Amino acid sequence: MDFELNEVEAAVQATARAFARDEVAPQAAESDRTERFPEGLVRKLGELGLLAVNVPAALGGSEAGPAAYALALIELSAVDRSVAVVAGVTNMVAELVTRYGTPAQRERHVPRLASAEWPAGAFALSEPGCGSDPASLTTRAERRGDGWALTGEKAWVTSGDVAGVVVVWARTGPGPHGITAFLVEAGTPGFTVGRREEKMGLRASHTVGLSFEECLVPDSARLGEVGEGLRIALSALDGGRIGIAAQSTGTIRAALEASAAYARERRTFGKAIGEHQAVAFLLADLAVDHDTARLLTLRAAAQKGAGRPFTREAAMAKLWASEAAQRAVSAAVQIHGGNGYVEDYGIARLYRDARVQTIYEGTSQIQRLVIGRGLLREP
Repeated sequence: MDFELNEVEAAVQATARAFARDEVAPQAAESDRTERFPEGLVRKLGELGLLAVNVPAALGGSEAGPAAYALALIELSAVDRSVAVVAGVTNMVAELVTRYGTPAQRERHVPRLASAEWPAGAFALSEPGCGSDPASLTTRAERRGDGWALTGEKAWVTSGDVAGVVVVWARTGPGPHGITAFLVEAGTPGFTVGRREEKMGLRASHTVGLSFEECLVPDSARLGEVGEGLRIALSALDGGRIGIAAQSTGTIRAALEASAAYARERRTFGKAIGEHQAVAFLLADLAVDHDTARLLTLRAAAQKGAGRPFTREAAMAKLWASEAAQRAVSAAVQIHGGNGYVEDYGIARLYRDARVQTIYEGTSQIQRLVIGRGLLREP
C-alpha cells in the first residue's frame, strides 16, 4: 500500500494550505461574526482550481482526483469550515453535472461553477418534512408542454441564496423510482429564496429554504433520465460524505494544533500543562483520532478514484471522522479551560462549527445503517 501523495495531489494540498493560511485565516473570525458570504475568497478558489478539483480540464476543472479534493477540503476546514462547506458543495454540484449531464448542460454549468462566475452551486434534496428519507420527498414536477412545472419547498440548502444553479429533486411519479433531478438557474420565475437560517456555526456559509411555485423549466433542464433522481442523489451523497469526512479531519487537525500549542505555553504548578499526564493523554487521543480520520477519508477517496464501489468506505469515513471531531473540539475546549469558552482564541468557533458534521450528508445513525446493510449483503 502506497501512502505517498502523487505529484498532483501534493500540489493541490500545498496550494490549498497556502491559500487557507494566507487569505482565509485572516478573515475567518470576522466572517463568522458578520455572517458574510466569502464571495471574494470563492472567486480566488475558482482561480486556483479548487471549485472543480475532480472535474475534467476540458470543462474548467483541475482533473486532480477525489483524493486531491479531500486534501483540499482538509486544508480549508483546518482554518475555516464555512469556506470549506461552500467549496465542497460547489465541487459536488460540478461533479454531478459532469457525470450525469448532457453535453449542453456540462458546457453551460460546469465551467461557470469551476471559475466562480457563478458564486456557488447548490443541492436541494431535503425538505421541511424530509431529511434522512429522501424517497419521501413531496416537491413535484408536472409536465407542461415540452417542459416541467416544479412546485414545493426545500430546506437546508447550502448557498441557495447565491447559487447560479441549483440541483432540485422533485417527484415525477409514485415511489422511490418516481423522483427526477432538475437544474434550476437563479432568477427562474417561480423560484424564490426563503429566509437565511440563524445557525450555531458555519455562519459565513448561508443555509436557506427554497420555494417553487409553478416554476417552469424546459425538459433540457432535466438531469439524467426521468425516475433516475434517487439514484443520482444517493451517488452524490456517497461523494459528499467523503467531503464531510475531510472537513471533519481538518477540524480535528485544527483542534490538535491549537491545543498542542496552548499546552506548550500555558503553565500551571510550575510546568507547561502539556507535561501533566491528564493533558498529554488528551493530546494523544487527538493525534490518534486525526490520523485515523485522515486514513479512512483518503481510503474512501482512493476507492472512488479507482472506480471501485465506495459507499461503505465513505460512510465509515464520515461516521468516524465526524464523531471524532466532536471529541476533538470538546477536548480542545477542556485543554484551553476558560479561554476555550470565549471567542478570542477561536476554539469556541471551532466547537460551534463542528457540531453539524454528525448531521448533514446523513446523520451518524444513517451512516451506521449504510455500513450495517452493506455488511449484511456480503456472503
